[in-house]
Amino acid sequence: MRDKSPEHNGFTLLEVMIAVAIIAIAMTALLGSQSQSLSLASEAKFRTTAALLARGKMSGIEMQGADAISEYSGDFGEDYPGYRWSISTDEVNSGDKLDLSDYLKQVDVTVSWGPVAKYTYTLRHFLYMPPTGQGQ
Repeated sequence: MRDKSPEHNGFTLLEVMIAVAIIAIAMTALLGSQSQSLSLASEAKFRTTAALLARGKMSGIEMQGADAISEYSGDFGEDYPGYRWSISTDEVNSGDKLDLSDYLKQVDVTVSWGPVAKYTYTLRHFLYMPPTGQGQ
């Protein structure tokens, strides 16, 4: 039977050190998962916003036609600070007898965010451009 005298009450140094080590390991894991959670939330917010901004920019291009693109990069103003866009166009080569490259253009709208474009999102769209001045 253990002695219940006042000099034997309390924890030993080894028990305290083990408890502190367990708490330190648990806190490290908890803080690591919290940091990862914030990073994933930031990326999800960017992807949602960038998809909407890219779709809006692409709608403007569809209305103008790919040949009328005058600006190839810019930003979204004060409403979306840090968000930038760029547009690139390319011909489509099909290799078929019916050459579609005269009628299709590939348009890429890239939205980036951050001082060094930490996140980027690209929307690719193919525009049909019928020949002008034929039978109209």
